Amino acid sequence: MDKIRILGGRPLHGEVEISGAKNAALPLMVASLLTDAPLTLSRVPGLADIDTMARLLAELGVDIEMPEKNGGGTLTLNAAALTSTVAPYELVRRMRASILVLGPLVARFREATVSLPGGCAIGTRPVDLHLAGLERLGARIVLEDGYIHASAPGGLKGAEIHLATPSVGATENLMMAATLADGETVLHNAAREPEIADLALCLGAMGADIAGAGSDCVRIQGGASLSGTHHRIMADRIEAGTYAIAAAITGGKVVLSGARAEHLAAPIDCLRQAGVTVEERNTGLFVAANGRLGAVNLTTHPYPGFPTDLQAQIMVLMTVAKGSSLIGETVFENRFMHVPELARMGADISVSGGNALVRGVERLRGAPVMATDLRASSCLVLAGLAAEGETVISRVYHLGRGYERIEKKLAALGADIERIAS
Repeated sequence: MDKIRILGGRPLHGEVEISGAKNAALPLMVASLLTDAPLTLSRVPGLADIDTMARLLAELGVDIEMPEKNGGGTLTLNAAALTSTVAPYELVRRMRASILVLGPLVARFREATVSLPGGCAIGTRPVDLHLAGLERLGARIVLEDGYIHASAPGGLKGAEIHLATPSVGATENLMMAATLADGETVLHNAAREPEIADLALCLGAMGADIAGAGSDCVRIQGGASLSGTHHRIMADRIEAGTYAIAAAITGGKVVLSGARAEHLAAPIDCLRQAGVTVEERNTGLFVAANGRLGAVNLTTHPYPGFPTDLQAQIMVLMTVAKGSSLIGETVFENRFMHVPELARMGADISVSGGNALVRGVERLRGAPVMATDLRASSCLVLAGLAAEGETVISRVYHLGRGYERIEKKLAALGADIERIAS
């Protein structure tokens, strides 16, 4: 497996272009299943998860015009002649977002068989909300041999659905399915993430009637036949937050081209409390830090709260802040797996249940460390940028799932970083 080597201690300076959002791109790719007309997506990030979703859709019979593997750019998907409604285990196990094909398949083709999904081992993320919602829409669900069998011979019917928790995936799955259901569907306690609003924007351009996406109550008037469209994917707020923290932890000055402050209100607030300068510019965000920062307490929550996908990264910043920080994780129960690796670099962190007490130290020390999941991988990169000496990170294949050319982008900002091929 490849490794990443970092020689820390260099402030980052310059401008970095924020890629299209992975968490927006994946459901947008799946939306192609709702129509027999081509769907063209631009600003597609060049990531392993994008390639996995493309392989899954191709397995179903979607015709895909795609740049070279992990190349990103523009993607055109045409689901006019599907050959299968079965999403096999070999592909679905690689990525939890694969469950998103379930709703669109049963909505358009009235049947679907999808393997129970896999993904990062950061906690249990059951699909019961997806299934309960589809049952409310009239689908019959059977679980057998690790597969979800869904059928709706008479088509889906609009319904009122109350989500027990504001699940992003369930909101996306049910919103897509409801566009082809007969009648009105109302999603209560819906997730409010910007990626959901981006999906609704694309579905609206395809002819869907959706109101309230981005709020906790989404109304979908179903039954319309959807067409194709061309949609530009929103910028990745998690990538933007990661590079903002990279600028802060190295004492640098970086412009995040394409980043939008309204998508990062909670992280920006935390950074400013710590003493980081964050300013809106016409092209994005300017982030700068000088000297040792202050500790900040925070707790992760669904959007618009502090995102769990930035918890590991902000923790690294707190390891070298002045004072102690209490970080609470409320979204996933296993999302402190990066803590032992940070401890190898000299961090002082105590974990108790869903809380981590971080006592700031003067500096981190370079060390060999191992990535455990996607966001933990990026936090170790940040730690290496700030550490004294050399850091070598193994199992960096996780990074390719969510960060486009991260070592090249950081090197362009002045980091001493390289990927070492296995």
